[in-house]
Amino acid sequence: MFRFLFPRLTPAEPRNTALFSAAVAESRKPFWYADLGVPDTLDGRFSVLATVCAFVAVRLERGDESAQQAGAGLVERFVESMDHEHRQLGYGDPTLGKIVRKLTGALSARVDRVRAVVNAGSGWNEEAAEGLNGVIASAAAGDALKSLWQRLEASPDGRVVGGEWA
Repeated sequence: MFRFLFPRLTPAEPRNTALFSAAVAESRKPFWYADLGVPDTLDGRFSVLATVCAFVAVRLERGDESAQQAGAGLVERFVESMDHEHRQLGYGDPTLGKIVRKLTGALSARVDRVRAVVNAGSGWNEEAAEGLNGVIASAAAGDALKSLWQRLEASPDGRVVGGEWA
């Protein structure tokens, strides 16, 4: 009701909420931590979330125009989330910008590496070691990333944009 009365004073719903929520849900699956050995710490959780977001972003950039826009929206939501979470941790404006730029750079580096792995069809184990904090290059970790990619690739654009993949 207040949004109708005061549209400029109430914040709009964030874009791509379902898509980002699905990436967060994927990154919170115990499999990443219990089976693959990613540490269940802030750094470990960040590494899984950033890796999942990178795979989703690469998948969406291969889709139609609306999928590509959703991929850009996913990255925006990632940055907003990192800003919000680090404010909750007590970081203030002087240092927050540096931290968020560093985290955004980490996501960008993952996107570049994922794009290269997907295009080559190989290097899954190495990407797991590079992208997942605390994980050594192993067939299990590489298979987990390859499986994530196959699930994303098998899903139509609309389902991925809606936060649903096989």
